Amino acid sequence: MNFELSEDQRLLRDSVREFLGAELPFDASRRIMEHEPRGFDAAAWLRFAEMGFLGAQLPEAAGGQGLGTIDAAIVLEEIGRACAPGPHLDVMLAAALLAAAGGHERELREIASGKRIVTIAREDSPWAGTAEPAVRATNGRIQGSKYFVPFAAAAEALLVVTPDGLFRIDAPFDVSPMPTLDVSQRFARVQFDHGGTRISDPAVVARLDPLIATAAAAVLLGLMTRAFETTLEYVKTRQAFGRPIGSFQVLQHRLADMLLRVESTRSAVYRAAWCLDRSDSAAEIAAASAKAYAGDAARKVCGESIQMHGGIGFTWEVDLHFFFKRAKTIESFYGSTEAQLERVLAATGF
Repeated sequence: MNFELSEDQRLLRDSVREFLGAELPFDASRRIMEHEPRGFDAAAWLRFAEMGFLGAQLPEAAGGQGLGTIDAAIVLEEIGRACAPGPHLDVMLAAALLAAAGGHERELREIASGKRIVTIAREDSPWAGTAEPAVRATNGRIQGSKYFVPFAAAAEALLVVTPDGLFRIDAPFDVSPMPTLDVSQRFARVQFDHGGTRISDPAVVARLDPLIATAAAAVLLGLMTRAFETTLEYVKTRQAFGRPIGSFQVLQHRLADMLLRVESTRSAVYRAAWCLDRSDSAAEIAAASAKAYAGDAARKVCGESIQMHGGIGFTWEVDLHFFFKRAKTIESFYGSTEAQLERVLAATGF
């Protein structure tokens, strides 16, 4: 088996990395996080779409590049590596849901061009064990609340997950911001009392859960990779007792453990993507395993990177805390670690 990226895939990775480095260097990203109400730069968003990255996995008939899940994972890994602010992950997932439902080529072309922002409303309640009912769909009317909806204030439409299937609801929405640890993203509570268009039955949404898990895991992989690389460079230059701190064995062991988690996550993410591209029967377990492992590993690697920077690692001026906070947030969403582990157990017959 060949585990190397193809020449085209390396070119895709390098193109996304070069674009994000030029358009969203971290000083620019900080300004967006702190001062842009919508949470992203509109001009950079359109240029990202024009490069074809946003529609990488969409069919060519829908304005995409017709690439596979591995290629989409490459794009998302680079988004994580840059900790790029914006709804990249969420829009790509919403587009994948529409494509799976079929018959939405015109809307997909608008999404791929960056002219239409559509995200997914999934979370029924932010607190486990509450008696609050999920969103209901009655005669095409959607009522209830969804929590932690990504970029709801910027979206032209939301895909709302209900027990009766997936519905599209067009803006405007009743949006209440829900701040999280992750200032690079925007989440909101959305109260619905809207007429909606049914997009698909619940089975289509369920079939896309492995793709959602794999996509989120790819972003986590990028976050922890950048945190590890930043830490490796730091310990080579930071001096203590007349020599680089990276020369001390105890820190070398901690770095080796970080690298092990990064490379194990990389294997899990790209195996899941490989299975999805081939409709392999192991795709569900592979995707759930990748997300569960990536969530835990990214939190630990990003946390360790802060620790190894010493006291300065906890300060606002150092970028690492953004990576940790985003990793911790993604760990909880897109199918939490607990939910993914339950899927693995269910799929293996337990």
